Amino acid sequence: MSCCVLQIAGLVFGGVGMLGTLAATAMPQWRVSAHVEANLVVFESIWEGLWMDCISQLGLRLQCKLYDSVLALPPPLEALRTLMCLAVLLAIVAFLVAIVGVKYSQPSKEGPQAVSTFILAAGVAFLLTGGLVLLPVSWTGGAIVRDFYDPAVPVPLKRELGAALYVGWASSALLLAAGAMYC
Repeated sequence: MSCCVLQIAGLVFGGVGMLGTLAATAMPQWRVSAHVEANLVVFESIWEGLWMDCISQLGLRLQCKLYDSVLALPPPLEALRTLMCLAVLLAIVAFLVAIVGVKYSQPSKEGPQAVSTFILAAGVAFLLTGGLVLLPVSWTGGAIVRDFYDPAVPVPLKRELGAALYVGWASSALLLAAGAMYC
């Protein structure tokens, strides 16, 4: 009975982690403009994501623009996009394998060998996905913190951690927890 509870909990954690990974990949708030000087009146906020930049004016008007060319993107952004797209695909595969594992965990003709294979595959896939999400999110977070405290970076170019990074970290934790439950 406790095995089934762990499988269901792992499936729920993995499903929420999968949705969070998809959300973090699509969100434009990876890097947000930092307001670090004595300027108390701020009319614009800049959001930078993997796919687009957005400008929010007074919190009333949001204007987003997709990046013009894939070839004109800086290599780190291309790498972040690639890693997050792979993470989304692997999260979907892990979730589907976990569903099959839960389905076959009921007594059946296939026996315990089929069950353990699906369960172990789901656990490994969730663990890999969690690590794959953690890498680009932490890489971006580290770069933002490094640039924020670098005196050589002009104040208008300083950025803060965006909401997508927090969603990515939470998703990674959920995926790693799901993988641990299945393993």
